[in-house]
Amino acid sequence: MTTPREDLLPATRRALLHRIAVAQSEGRTPSLVAAVVRGGRAVWHGARSSADGYDPDENVQYRIGSITKTFTAVLVLRLRDEGMLDLTDPLEKHLPGTGAGEATIAELLAHSGGLAAESPAPWWERTPGSLRPELADVLGERPLVHPVGRRHHYSNPGYTLLGALVEELRGAPWEEVLRREVLEPLGLERTTGRPRAPHAGGWAVHPWADVMLAEPAEDLGRMAPAGQLWSTTGDLARFAVFLARGDDRVLSADTVREMRVPAAPAEATDAMDGAAYGLGLQIQYRDGRLLVGHSGSLPGFLANLTIGVEDDVAAVVLTNCTSGPLTAGVGADLVRIVAEAEPRIPEPWRPLPEADSDVLELAGQWYWGTHAFALRLTPDGGVSLEPLSGQGRRSRFRSNGDGTWTGLEGYYAGEALRAVRRPDGTVSHLDLGSFVFTRQPYEEGAAVPGGVDPEGWRGIG
Repeated sequence: MTTPREDLLPATRRALLHRIAVAQSEGRTPSLVAAVVRGGRAVWHGARSSADGYDPDENVQYRIGSITKTFTAVLVLRLRDEGMLDLTDPLEKHLPGTGAGEATIAELLAHSGGLAAESPAPWWERTPGSLRPELADVLGERPLVHPVGRRHHYSNPGYTLLGALVEELRGAPWEEVLRREVLEPLGLERTTGRPRAPHAGGWAVHPWADVMLAEPAEDLGRMAPAGQLWSTTGDLARFAVFLARGDDRVLSADTVREMRVPAAPAEATDAMDGAAYGLGLQIQYRDGRLLVGHSGSLPGFLANLTIGVEDDVAAVVLTNCTSGPLTAGVGADLVRIVAEAEPRIPEPWRPLPEADSDVLELAGQWYWGTHAFALRLTPDGGVSLEPLSGQGRRSRFRSNGDGTWTGLEGYYAGEALRAVRRPDGTVSHLDLGSFVFTRQPYEEGAAVPGGVDPEGWRGIG
């Protein structure tokens, strides 16, 4: 039995509306718009506004601040996928003379390049970019405040350098490259460097009185790759689908998956909070689920994009106030509401189209010492190895096409798994990075390192 793809249930929609209504009211923001994505499409849009009858829709632009960084990261990874650079390359190889060229491209993407968090005064978010026409004006006299690669330290100038790298290798302005290579292919027609009507105005709300002050909307100049963009819930919903699934016109599914893997050393407080940073994406473990995305803020605006990849649910939250609702929390709550009220329906089980008899022979129970593991064939032609019970090392393995497999996750990532056979062709044991897995615990006659006590298993009389 199959069911057609449907929009959200009325109770779910009301719960979503209630959450953003509380956020707009308690956060004291002039307006708040949100969208939810499920199954590759937007299934809900909601808005709350202080102006009766003028709730903004999914086409109204808001400034999205540092969500811009994710767009810049996509451009850099396109260059990598085309072979124009390697993530391990020092910046100096492609963009010499910055004074911060020791940092690798991967370190800049993950905010572990040791750069300062901000450019020198005056505060770049509230002043014209024309005050910082050159990279040297963005980096200042002391661009590095930490040893390169040693810690995660969020850096806006780091993404300015990545934008300059894109311009250097593409021979065109960052915004032009972004429009041609990302925005147009994905159909993000309402994502722009400068605001286009209809758009929200940015406001500061007085902390102790219900009055507002207009915020300036500066062109950030050189700092644009770190936070320039304006967008809508409609466009960011489509961008969320791309970040979850990939699009071969822009980046493959494998590359966007790579963006979602932690790539920076975690600070102690981040580890306690379940937070990490990938390649242009923030990662957080919250409410029992893994969330990826990015938040953004500029004077007058707050923004968040949150994706629950395993739940196949994403949320976008945009507001026009300098400080107010915690948009990351709201985004996570919107994902949770949908995921808990309407859990993802799994794909039907289907048998494999075929199975190699030599691989099928390996399926089942194995022992590393006395630890019991199960090896299973996976639908993608690989295998998985995991403890039969409790916690422990586990991984999926990709087939290398020659009877060996390479680990994809955790302790076994990159490690080789192979079946060792006896002269008569029967399987002796599995070798996983020098670990021996046998069919029985400390199997007699097996190639167990150190050998097996010839007296065998016994009790104490």
